[in-house]
Amino acid sequence: MKIVVCIKQVPDTKGGVKFNPDGTLDRAAMLAIMNPDDKAGLEAALRLKDQYGAEVTVLTMGLPKATDVLREAIAMGADKGILVTDRVLGGADTWATSTTIAGAVRNLEYDLIITGRQAIDGDTAQVGPQIAEHLGIPVISYAQDIKVDGDKVIVQRQYDDRYHVLEAQMPCLITALSELNVPRYMTPGGIFDACKAEITTWGRADLKDVEDCNLGLAGSPTKIAKASDKVRKGAGEKVTPDSPDDAVAYLIGKFKEKHVI
Repeated sequence: MKIVVCIKQVPDTKGGVKFNPDGTLDRAAMLAIMNPDDKAGLEAALRLKDQYGAEVTVLTMGLPKATDVLREAIAMGADKGILVTDRVLGGADTWATSTTIAGAVRNLEYDLIITGRQAIDGDTAQVGPQIAEHLGIPVISYAQDIKVDGDKVIVQRQYDDRYHVLEAQMPCLITALSELNVPRYMTPGGIFDACKAEITTWGRADLKDVEDCNLGLAGSPTKIAKASDKVRKGAGEKVTPDSPDDAVAYLIGKFKEKHVI
């Protein structure tokens, strides 16, 4: 079995978020981590590798420093890492990103593609299903459990307070929830291997069956109108009632004023 896991290097929001003048994220200036949903998808692939002897290839699109998350994935147990990077790919929205990744995946043999449900820097949950659409393969989203039965996958798909059990013929794409599992840690031997590993780098010329008009900022049908840091809330109104009864009366009055009751 051959598994491709799409991962993304995202800003570590604890370290602060910075923007370029055009409203896009200044990724080069921020601390970065592997997207949590993607790490759960990677762990799912590694468990399938442990069980069936699968080959796991991790693929990311980003700046050259995104090799850090590829090496982290290899240190966890992945076999190969591929970075897709090119200036013409910068500023891509979900459509241009999925077009790029699909163009890269067409170079690979795969039975299963696993992506995270969504990235914490966009929260759109669009890229995974869009990749499947570009490649013309089935997609099962919001996976909370994955099993393989011969040439099929059986997935529990999270749905409100219950789940659906869906079966799909491979090749197919699955988007993983962060709740799918608890990702393993890197091992000392894995870290050593990751430091020595050769990361494959692809650019625009390596993408199959894609047109320039669908790539990068110029090929993105959605544009950022405005971006800003989180607006801090004021201190609000502070009161010191003389008694519990006064406190209750004050709250009831405010609820009525706001039409809560």
